This record gives sequence, structure tokens and C-alpha cells, in this order.
Amino acid sequence: MDYDKSNINDVFMALDASKKGLTSENAKNRLEKYGTNELEEKQKITPLKVLLSQFVNFIVWVLFAAAIISLVIGETINFWVISSIITFVIVLGFVQEYKAEKAMEALKRIVEPTTRVLRNGRRKEILTKDVVPGDVLLLETGDSIPADAKAFDITSLKVDEAALTGESGAVEKKEGDMVFTGTQIVHGKCKAVVTSTGMQTKLGQIAGMIQEVEEKTPLQIKITDLSKSLAMIALMACTITFALGILKGAPFGEMLIIAMALAVAAVPEGLPFTLTLTLAYGMRKMAKQNALIRKMLGVETLGSTTVICTDKTGTLTKNEMTVEKIYVDETFFDITGVGYEPNGDYSIDGTKIDVTKHENLGRLLKAAALCNNAVFEENVGNLEKQEKRKLIGDPTEISLVVAAAKADIWQDDLENDYQIIQEILFTSERKLMSTVHEKKEETYKTVFSKGAPEFLLNKCSFIRKRNSIEELSKDEVAKILKTNHNLASSAYRVLGVAYKEMTGELTPENIEKDLVFLGLVAMIDPAREEAKKAIVTCKKAGIKVVMITGDNDATAKAIAQNIGLFDEIGDFGYLRDEKLKRIVADGVITGSELESLDEEEFESVVEGIRIYARMMPQQKVRIVKALQKKGHIVAMTGDGVNDAPALKKADIGIAMGIKGTDVAKESSTMVLQDDNFATIVDAVKQGRVIYANIEKFTCYLISRNFTEIILIMMGIILLGFDFLPLLALQILFINIFDEVMPAIGLGLDPASDGIMLKRPRDPYEKILKKRNLILIVSIAFVMGMAAFLVFVIDNPTTQIEKARTLTFATIVSMILFIPFAFRSLEESIFKIGFFTNKLLVGGVFGTFLLTLGVMYIPFFCDIFELTPLSIVDWIIPLSVAFAAMIFAEVIKATTKGIK
Repeated sequence: MDYDKSNINDVFMALDASKKGLTSENAKNRLEKYGTNELEEKQKITPLKVLLSQFVNFIVWVLFAAAIISLVIGETINFWVISSIITFVIVLGFVQEYKAEKAMEALKRIVEPTTRVLRNGRRKEILTKDVVPGDVLLLETGDSIPADAKAFDITSLKVDEAALTGESGAVEKKEGDMVFTGTQIVHGKCKAVVTSTGMQTKLGQIAGMIQEVEEKTPLQIKITDLSKSLAMIALMACTITFALGILKGAPFGEMLIIAMALAVAAVPEGLPFTLTLTLAYGMRKMAKQNALIRKMLGVETLGSTTVICTDKTGTLTKNEMTVEKIYVDETFFDITGVGYEPNGDYSIDGTKIDVTKHENLGRLLKAAALCNNAVFEENVGNLEKQEKRKLIGDPTEISLVVAAAKADIWQDDLENDYQIIQEILFTSERKLMSTVHEKKEETYKTVFSKGAPEFLLNKCSFIRKRNSIEELSKDEVAKILKTNHNLASSAYRVLGVAYKEMTGELTPENIEKDLVFLGLVAMIDPAREEAKKAIVTCKKAGIKVVMITGDNDATAKAIAQNIGLFDEIGDFGYLRDEKLKRIVADGVITGSELESLDEEEFESVVEGIRIYARMMPQQKVRIVKALQKKGHIVAMTGDGVNDAPALKKADIGIAMGIKGTDVAKESSTMVLQDDNFATIVDAVKQGRVIYANIEKFTCYLISRNFTEIILIMMGIILLGFDFLPLLALQILFINIFDEVMPAIGLGLDPASDGIMLKRPRDPYEKILKKRNLILIVSIAFVMGMAAFLVFVIDNPTTQIEKARTLTFATIVSMILFIPFAFRSLEESIFKIGFFTNKLLVGGVFGTFLLTLGVMYIPFFCDIFELTPLSIVDWIIPLSVAFAAMIFAEVIKATTKGIK
């Protein structure tokens, strides 16, 4: 690809200064010159689009028709009232929908991607949109490339360009090759100077072709289809009502308006909107609790989760590694100090020692500091300032740099003497990392290696003891592995460290061949207290927790016991196969043991296994598939490039926000901003709350819609058109003004106390399941019949206006009580309380006060043909409404056993 000519001088200047990167001032000027590093959105939602979308609303067109018919038949007042209602519906729809759209946009801005660059000669993390031409990018495995750039200082670089070219397989990059926006580094690392940003990149040139259209989730589709089905039922009811009215001699025009008013009453038009608002605000609440939902599908699936497969480091633990013990020369050295402050002492059996008098200890610390990608934020020479510097990198590597610094062995001083010339990267398969260094006065090169002890020992032929190098015997290996096991059993993460001096050809095979073993480093990562509580919550909620780690089985088991996970191990008494019995005897399966099982064998034990140790990322996919075959809804965490397939395969893929790679995040459904297991459990809880609320407002809206159809049809069938219980304008008012706020209040209902004491929901369960249909039909029938009886008892033949007013008051009074009955479809409102949902209380009473204004202000009384009621008159409507709520509670109690 050709560089953008306007950027070329800036790029060459940056190449010359690639050691230091841009200055802050220079970067600021370039940001003003070239703009932000973002693709233009072609399908951006605008206020005008939201406003125009209101005119495709079914209700609006029904009301338009009613207004025109009113005008034609000479009902001028009806025409102006209906026109006012149309305006209200459009304005309300616009305000609420635009508010929901803005809420969704805000969610996208909560976590903005960041990029590591060199600025002012220092490594710095900036917002990706602030990257400018000439910036020097610091890229490594798992990163998404934020801008088109020219690569240099390459180490084994391979890039997945499938998103851009469509071709599978990683592309190897050499010095000076271009890397492009939107592609991903799957192996190696490099620096790269930015040549183009935003719409000037290769991806930007085809941006119009890659604009994503957000698809509706299955739940949204179900709700939309449900609304359409209900609309068809309602239209049939309206047609029958219209036909009955005509047969009984009712005027054609007036009967048509009544039918249309009923159509408005019967269609739950607020259903899709309330759903979107509930999902948007639920997702926003999760984001504030550090769980960013990337795909709306995740919200509805979260509540059904039956198994959470989680990493250990940083998720169940704090990810605050501290080196506490070092094993060298068959001696344990203890190190004091906590965290990343380089303040601490070395001791043997409690006696403080001078590290300089222990040559092999110093050699190990030097190796650990140099075979390391963690770095200090800036170069500062004296010790006082060194102690205040910030370290950037992986927590394990940071802990090694800090351990060396506690012995006054400073990484940057070592790097001045030992120049790195080659690196063999750590991978989850190799579990090793090696670097090659050269020193000016020395004719040989020095290799430093670190990694999992059992993997590193396979590369070692010698061991350094005291002042000599000896052959590494099988007995010595066994002794080291036993020491490693003992440390791991005490919840330590253990690394082995080795080195060698070489003069031969620098190939990966030669570099990591015949290494000299130095010793073991034991570091601790304390368990999160909140993880322990979250695991207890999961047990109560019927959710299984599975720990998958790259650490060895002893470390994994120790952590699991500490957080209360180990007592969940399944009962394998049913097994007859001796091989399976042996493998699952300790409740842990290792990667090698998993490889020895065929699919049938693994599926026979998968539901009882809670701990997987020494796992490769690709084995996660197998675990997910086996659990899914058993009918589980699986949430899986991951942070690396190789975790992407498992994240995609899982029902809920959860990427780590702090330590996760861009590839993992883009493959996930949810991103944990704090990498905390407790946040996953909170998100599952919120997913349950959202679905429960969707059930509540759906059942409420449908019951309200059917109540008026029953009322009007009873009136026409039994009394004829002349004695309709409600007029068209009264029906329109009730349904336009009296449904919205209670439904939203139910949609945003806070979590009930027992939400995490229930078994996970069946993901295929319908909202209108059998029990919910019984509730809706029963409550709607009783409310409709009760309102009709109020109308009849007040003798409509002699005082029709007052009878209608009492009926109107009865339907409106139900708003004071019925929404509260729907706050729980299982528990009694008297148990959960009336006033714990302040939004619902405010919405209900606000709506009721608005209705009182219509009933008592003379101007509105005349328009809606209502008559003011005395305080005594209100006894019947309020009593009937309260009785309807009691009936709803009785129905809830008597239908509890129905699924």
C-alpha cells in the first residue's frame, strides 16, 4: 500500500527518532492536523432518524385513521384530542427511543481501546483514537494493530490478516514490512512507525464495506413476533367488536373509532421499546460494575449460565505476584516485602544475608531480570528515585524485576551491560522464554531462560552448585521436582531459571539446548476474598465453577482449597474403568491426562471435574464442547490469542480487560474490566434480573391490554352499543398515558433477594409459558369483569356519564395496585414490599395524578365526557382495584407449581 503523501515527511522524521518516539507537543499538533484515528460511521443514529422512525409506529397510523374518521363524521373535538395524542405519542417515543440510543452509545464509550506507544522516549499507553502518523507503536502477541505502520525491531513476527484479506493463516513479517489496521499479531513482537490513521488506512478506504449492522437478539425477535401475534389477535377482536356494534345498529363512523381505539388498547406497542430500554440500562449498570457486554445476546444468555469456567491468575487471585522464596544451591532464601515496591531483605532461616556473598543467587536474579519483558517506566539512576518508578508488564515478570531490585540488582543497569540480540518468546505450549545477550568484553554470548520447572528441566543438561557446574542427574531432577511440588502445594507459582554461555549458531534449538539449571523462584498470588464469597453464591444459585489454569496441579489444588472450590469435586463412585478412577482420584485433571482420554471417557467425568491444571488454551474448546453436550450453558474466561476459539465456542465468552489481548476481547461476549471472578457472578445475577424484569413488564402489559377488550366486548354483547362502558377517547387516554411509566418501572426493578437462590433458567423457556399465560388471562378476565360490574351496578341507563366515569376510575385505580402485583411472578408483594422500587412508585402515582387532572379540570372533563367524583364515589373503584390485586396474589400463590 502507498503511504499517504501528506504524512510521509512526518513518518521519515519519526523513523529517524524511533528510539524516542514523538514528543507530546508534536503528537498534539499532528492530532490537530490529521484528526482522530477513527473510522467514520455511516449509519450513525441522528435525532432526525429517530423522529422519522416514530411515523412507522403502528399506533400512530391507527390514530391518524381515527382522527381522519372523526373529522369526516363531524366529531371535531375528537379530532383535536386524537391529534394531540398523536403528537404526545411521537414526542414520547422520540424522547424515550433517543434516550435509549444515547444509553447504548454511552456503553460503547465506557471502555475505549488503548495502544502502547513511545512518547518523549518513554513507554506510554494512550487511547487508540489518539494515535497519529509518526507515532512509534509497541506491539506484541495478541495486540490488534491500531493504524497502518512500518514494522522494525522485529522478533519472530506473525500477523493474522484474515480480517483484511480473507486469507487464513498467519503472515510472517520482516524488517520494514507494512502492518495494517484491524489485523492482529498472533506471534512475536515489534515496533512500528505509523504511516496512516483513520480513513487514510487501508481499512478506512473500504470502511463503507465493513460497517457492521447490529443484529437483533433472539429475545428481541421473540418479543417483536409476540407483539405481532398479539396485534393479530387484537385486530380480530376489534373486527368482531365492530361487527357486533353494526349489527346492533351503532353508527358506522363512531363504531369504527371505537374499534380503532380498541386496536390501540390491545396492541402492546410499548413492549419492544421497554425491552430495548431495559436491556440498555441493564448493560449500562453491568458496565459500571466492570462487566462490559459487547453483544446484547450476552444479557439474555447470562441468566441461564450453569457453568463458569474461569482462569486462576488475576481472576480468582489478586494478580499481585510477590517473590517470597528462592531455591538455589539446595538452600531456601526468604524475601520480605509485599507488592511491587523494591523494599525488602533476603534471609536464610530468619537470618538476614548479604546477596553479594551468594554468587549463584545473584546469578539467578540477574537472569530473571534480563530474561524479562517488564520494564521501568523511565530511566532514573539513583536508588531513591528507582524505588518510586512504575513498572509496566506482566505481574509475574514484574515480581522478578522487583525481587532483583531488592538485592540492589537493577534491570536497566544490567541492560546497559548486556545487550539483547535475540529472544525466543514464551508461549502457552512451550511454557518457556529465553533471551540471548552479548557483553562488549566477552567473546561468547549468554543465554538466560525461565519457565515451568518441568519444561525447563527438559532443556537442562547441567546444574550450577556453589562454584562449579555439574551434570544434571536423574536423582537431582527428581529432587528439584519434589521441591517444586512442595512449593506448589503451598499455593506458590514456581518458575525455574537457567543460563548458559555459547559461541555457536543462534538457532532456537541451539539456544535452548544443554542449559545450566540455576534454581527455583517461588511467588505467591493471594486469593481474592470476594472470589470466595462469589463461589458460595454460585453454589446457592446452582452454578458450577470450574478452574482452568496453566499452573501445575499442586498449585491449582492449593488455591482451590483456599477459595472453597475443592469441596465441590464430584462423586465418581459410579466409575468402573480403572484408568478413569486413577485420573480423577485427586479431583484434578492435567492437560496430559485430558489428552489420554477419548471423547466418551471425558464426557463421562466432565460434570464432576472442578480443576484443570497445566492446560493448553486449545484444550479449553474441548472442555466447553463436553459441557455443552451435557446440556450446560457455559461461560468461559480467556485472555490470550489462543483462547479466542474457546471464547467463541462458549455460550458466554469472557475476555480479561486488564491482561486480555485485543484478539481475546474481540472474540468475547463480555469484557471484565477488573479481571475479577466476583464481577462475573455479579453479571450473571444482573442477567437474571434483566430477564425476570422482561417477564414482569411483558405479562403486565398484555394483561392490561386484554382487560379493556374484555370490558368493551362484554358491554356490546350484553348491553348494546348505546351503553358502552368506555368511550374511544377514554380508552385512548388510558392506554397512551397509563401504561408507559409502570412498564418502565417494572423493567428497571431492582434485584429480589432470592434471585441467586434459584436454579438457572432454561434458555429455551418462553416468556409466555403456561403459568404466565394463566396469570395473564385470569387477571385480565377478573379486571375486565370487575370494571364491567362497576359500570352495571351504577345503572348506566339513567346516569351513563357517571357510570362511565366510575368505570374509568376503576381501570385507572388498578394502576395504583396491579403493577405492584407483577413485581414478582412468584412471591407475594406483601413479602417483597411496595416501596423498594422508587421508580415504579413515582411512575404509578405520577400517572394517577395526571389522570385525576383529567377527571377534575372542567376543560378536560368536557372533552373526555367525565364527571367529577366525590370522595365517597372513589370507595368502589379503589376497593375493586385493591381486590383485583388480592386476586392476582391468590392466582400467583395457587399456580406456583405450574411450569
